[in-house]
Amino acid sequence: MNWILLIIGGLFETGFAISLGKAQESSGKELWIWLITFVVCVSISMYLLFKAMGGEHAIPVGTAYAVWGAIGAIGTVIGGIVLFKEPVTFWRLFFLLTLIISIVGLQMVSSKT
Repeated sequence: MNWILLIIGGLFETGFAISLGKAQESSGKELWIWLITFVVCVSISMYLLFKAMGGEHAIPVGTAYAVWGAIGAIGTVIGGIVLFKEPVTFWRLFFLLTLIISIVGLQMVSSKT
């Protein structure tokens, strides 16, 4: 259950990063909508990270933070490509893949300790 909370928290991290990008492009009422979205996403993301690090099946702090940050980074890169038309290059995709492999590796190592 803790891993599910952590993954969902990482997805909300993506939400708060993307909402900041959208806020940069906005003004007036739309700006406020994106800023409120940011506050909601960051609050939920931090709460889920907190919950993932506690309880009977707690994920170690270092592992939880690394995985949470990596999920957010992966989601933000994908969101940047889709929503902000950021460039898709071989090296960008290569390093994105290394992040995904690292997340899987950390999950495997953490479940054995």
